[in-house]
Amino acid sequence: GIVLELLKEAMVSTLGDTKGFLIDGYPQELKDAEEFESKIGEPKLVLCLDCSAETMSSRLLMGNQSSQNTENTETTEERIESYYQASNPLIAYYESKTQLCKVN
Repeated sequence: GIVLELLKEAMVSTLGDTKGFLIDGYPQELKDAEEFESKIGEPKLVLCLDCSAETMSSRLLMGNQSSQNTENTETTEERIESYYQASNPLIAYYESKTQLCKVN
């Protein structure tokens, strides 16, 4: 909804000044990708920065220490699991369309 409309507005306002767009962190779920394609269009390429759950966990926990966030290992693991549940169908969707480039 709102995020997509803001993206569309920003993209349309700079359309003549650019060769393309790099959108970081969107879409996060398959329904967002489908809505993006119906309202804006299909992306030419989707980058997936692929790293292990262990790497994600250590980076999240390090970030929490520097920001004095009280998130613990269990909460971090739950966040990573939620990420996989949302992103795996999205990754498979773009793989099937041959638009996905995984970066390790």
